[in-house]
Amino acid sequence: MTISAELEAQILRYYHVEKWRPGTIARQLQVHHDTVARVLAQAGLPRLGRPTRPSQIDAYLPFILQTLEKFPTLTASRLYGMVRERGYLGGPDHFRHVIACHRPRPKAEAYLRLRTLPGEQAQADWGHFGRISIGRAVRALMAFIMVLSYSRDIFLRFFLSACLENFLRGHVGAFSTWGGVPRVILYDNLKSAVLQRHGDAIRFNPTHLEFAGHYRFEPRPVAPARGNEKGRVERAVRYVRGSFFAGREFADLDDLNAQADAWCRDIAAARRCPGDQAITVQQAFAEEAPQLLKLPDNPYPLLERLAVSARKWPYVRFDLNDYSIPHTHVGRPLTLLADVHEVRIVDGQQVLACHRRSYDKGAQIEDPTHIDELVSQKRAARRHRATDYLAQAAPSSQILLVRAAERGDNLGTITATLMRLLQRYGAAELEAAITEALERNVPHPNAVRLSLEHRREVRQQPPPVAVNLPEHVRAKDTPVRPHPLDSYDQLKESSDEH
Repeated sequence: MTISAELEAQILRYYHVEKWRPGTIARQLQVHHDTVARVLAQAGLPRLGRPTRPSQIDAYLPFILQTLEKFPTLTASRLYGMVRERGYLGGPDHFRHVIACHRPRPKAEAYLRLRTLPGEQAQADWGHFGRISIGRAVRALMAFIMVLSYSRDIFLRFFLSACLENFLRGHVGAFSTWGGVPRVILYDNLKSAVLQRHGDAIRFNPTHLEFAGHYRFEPRPVAPARGNEKGRVERAVRYVRGSFFAGREFADLDDLNAQADAWCRDIAAARRCPGDQAITVQQAFAEEAPQLLKLPDNPYPLLERLAVSARKWPYVRFDLNDYSIPHTHVGRPLTLLADVHEVRIVDGQQVLACHRRSYDKGAQIEDPTHIDELVSQKRAARRHRATDYLAQAAPSSQILLVRAAERGDNLGTITATLMRLLQRYGAAELEAAITEALERNVPHPNAVRLSLEHRREVRQQPPPVAVNLPEHVRAKDTPVRPHPLDSYDQLKESSDEH
């Protein structure tokens, strides 16, 4: 506790002149007795307090100090067990307190300021920024950050995982943004770069080595527990947390990355360069950009490759979701190729399916032709197919079907009716109408239809029109080109002449 010079003078005067005891001084001046003892000790007097009494641990202190000198990180519980075997009868709590006082402290270490040449070095790392919900999935929000060591220009890109493919995609994005490649990139010992390390013996990730050879840079992992060697990217992660991400609102991952790109080119680039306060990061990068290595002519292929196989159903599982394939390839070994936006399933050189990538959980991404071909061969599967489609579009339909089955209703008719209502009104309206029918305890499609009509009338919308019109009805809507009337005028003129 820091006290004023006036209070310190009062303590010394009451002790030396008035002959007050330290406890009396503490009570009267309303300060802690340790504060009074510290003031008196700092004034040249011996530290006041009770005389030290002999302790059981005194006989074991030489052994404890010798052991700690040899093994500085040995735990207090292990030391307590060792002295107990040698006859110590004290309790563990007091022993742990004594060990904390006698444990040797690490010496303070000084570091040299590291300077690099333009275009020589960059530093890369991941940063964890919480989690993001996408549908039923909760995914980690990871930020790939790379900073040029000379100009301190920052590249920032967010991903939904820290897998190797996203790690390399972050590199490609940084190289494309900067228009070049630094000669050396520093990493810590993350698995995307280093698979195993024993001292100076390092086993690199082979895919990462191949990537580095393609772009002709040197991957260089720093020494373990030496964060100061890549302090530029560590500070960049903290800077991103405080200056960009704190309080940030975004619609989705693409919106967040668009905001990150604008922030890097605007706010982050306009700050003063830590290496030279007279210029900005943008000006320092203009000096560094010509010194970067040129990009190769062809980009490195960044595809997630996975061996997959469909067992009974025409779907393959990838990243928590199912993707449809032709039913003729069930049971065969296939290959799945995925990038950020697309998933392809191939059989050798033949592309069987191409789907948009989903980051939801438990979703079925389908090509309608894959399922229609299977349904056409299995007539009995049509009702089950419709039931499965209803379960995805309106989950409450499963409860309605169960209650209808308990009443003995025809499930096939109910399923067909609900499918027609789904096509006319949409999934959201059907789900709300089914929920309303279940609340009224009327599990029948007529109650669902009445609810849909009532909701439509409340919103004052026109009745929905069926999409699948008969052929003769669609023919009536064919536009008719009117005949030009000039020909009638010509006929009239010819008749007048005769």
